[in-house]
Amino acid sequence: MSADRPFQVLAIDGGGVRGIFTAALLAGLEEDLGRPVGDLFDLVVGTSTGGIIALGLGAGLAPAEILDFYVSEKDRIFPNRLGWRQLRHPFAAKYGPERLETAVRRVFGDKLLGESRVPLVIPSYNLGENDVYLFKTPHHDRLRRDHKVPMWQVAMATTAAPTFFPAFRLPGDHVRLVDGGVWANNPAMVGVTEAVSMFGCSLENIRLLSVGTTMNMRTRRTQLDNAGLLRWISSPTVVDVLLSGQSAGAFAQVQHLIGPDNARRLNPPAPDELSALDTCHAHDLIAKAAHHSRIFSPEFTRVFGSHVPDPYVPLHGPNAQEGAHADR
Repeated sequence: MSADRPFQVLAIDGGGVRGIFTAALLAGLEEDLGRPVGDLFDLVVGTSTGGIIALGLGAGLAPAEILDFYVSEKDRIFPNRLGWRQLRHPFAAKYGPERLETAVRRVFGDKLLGESRVPLVIPSYNLGENDVYLFKTPHHDRLRRDHKVPMWQVAMATTAAPTFFPAFRLPGDHVRLVDGGVWANNPAMVGVTEAVSMFGCSLENIRLLSVGTTMNMRTRRTQLDNAGLLRWISSPTVVDVLLSGQSAGAFAQVQHLIGPDNARRLNPPAPDELSALDTCHAHDLIAKAAHHSRIFSPEFTRVFGSHVPDPYVPLHGPNAQEGAHADR
């Protein structure tokens, strides 16, 4: 990349089926701008459901198409008509992986991570080694392995949310991977780190858009101040606190590093009925996204809309160009 040019990063949070909000928001911004959102960013980073959206952009899907995928597949991926899965949840993963795998295989087909149109970083977590695991497109010479992984496998790994889905074993390597949200549900800091370490970008040139999946407005009752293990674990509070705390911390660090004027975040509050990871009112989430994209659209156009990224040339894989290594 050119050292003196802005470098734009899109960071997309995890949040289960609430990815409907994110996809609808991006679709609204794209419609107003009249230009594909994926063409505005030098790097896209996405965790869990945000990873699916990031992969979709990399595969050349429009946000409106990704939104259609979510709306049409959500009830098949998260079936719970009789409510019996609530009884299973305390003892085993709430859902089997088969329906999710069928859905992501359908949308991504045989496309490999190395065929992405835009540089991607997709966080996961190696459960066997207790270590972070980042899937990366071949945008640096030393990134020689992940480009061979099918996109659907990356999607399965980054969305394997503990207690909701079983861990995903990467075929061939048998690595046990779970949802990247356990350490980077808001991957904004991952994006800044990648921009500096792999693209050689200076902090003052980074402009970042961080998009959440809405945050719940649940009150933290004072009984939690001295609560024990059972009370914390028996409610969704502990998950909410961990995800909200990690997200707020990540974005605050990004603002400190690149400056508040260069970092924007959209993550509006939402009521409890819109905050579950596996159930939602799709039309209400779409309506909320329409409202907030309408308000943010002028600023989005002003800050991000005129940027033209340097051409992305994969250094390995099926789309690598001969001689590309010499330019890095």
